[in-house]
Amino acid sequence: MPRYRGQAALPLTSILEERAAVTPDDRVTLLNLAYRMLGSTHDAEDVVQDAYARWYALSDEAQRAIRSQIAWLVRVTSRICLDQLTSARARRERYVGDWLPEPLPGDARWSSTAKTQQDDPAEQVSLDDSVSMGVLVMLESVTPAERVAFVLHDVFNLPHPEIADIVGRTPEACRQLATSARRHLQRDRRLAVNAHQHRSVVAAFKDACEHGDFDSLIRLLDPQVSVRTDGGGKVRAALRPIAGSEKAARYFLGLRAKKFAQEITEESVNGRPGLVTHANGGINGVMAIAVHNGRVTDIWLVVNPDKLQVWQGFNP
Repeated sequence: MPRYRGQAALPLTSILEERAAVTPDDRVTLLNLAYRMLGSTHDAEDVVQDAYARWYALSDEAQRAIRSQIAWLVRVTSRICLDQLTSARARRERYVGDWLPEPLPGDARWSSTAKTQQDDPAEQVSLDDSVSMGVLVMLESVTPAERVAFVLHDVFNLPHPEIADIVGRTPEACRQLATSARRHLQRDRRLAVNAHQHRSVVAAFKDACEHGDFDSLIRLLDPQVSVRTDGGGKVRAALRPIAGSEKAARYFLGLRAKKFAQEITEESVNGRPGLVTHANGGINGVMAIAVHNGRVTDIWLVVNPDKLQVWQGFNP
């Protein structure tokens, strides 16, 4: 299986080996790293802030003893993420309904509360295959150690001996962890379609939803389609996955009847064509959509307002 490569897949090996001091871009690298591990910009920002706070809490003598500040920050960020992933499993058992990763808009600028202002530094997460909703959802099914090993090795090109120091395993064990995670992700890579076909199916799905066309929806939806919604207990949403084309079509027609959306727009969601629903002057839902063989196979609908803050004020 090919490794995930993209703008965010910075060669951390070269960062760790060639530079001692950090640069402004390194904070973005750490945010990219933490988002892929945690699936949340809010948690990623907290983790990176914590890592920097730990650095500045070191004595001058301790800081001078560290050869590379960015290498130290990468290791600490990864370890904090590993701890977060372990504790997140217990928290998500108490989560109301499905927990889905936080969706990112096309420009994917970082902000805890809203879109960054134009004069703010461009802290931008790179939207490669490793942040597609399908990949992030599947990463939720692997162990925390597998996820960390996979992200560090396959996405950020960190060698297994470096990863071993972070997760507290042997290099061979880390190799096995990354391989195990990779197997879980083969489906998303195998079923991926080109952007033009993906966009065409998403546009047809949007049109069918807007017109309440049940027959067109049935033709567009894979017979085994899965629809998962995340309301977080704050917005009404399906508490369990909706399986099958007929149930899914009726669900979306039901949303139309309830006037869930006043407008639906086609947008980039985590780097792939998706849909955004607008109501009462704001964005109230983001749909990430997977397509295979001309049909929709998975839909992830996020309506939890806490996970849509980065979309508010979004102007494509």
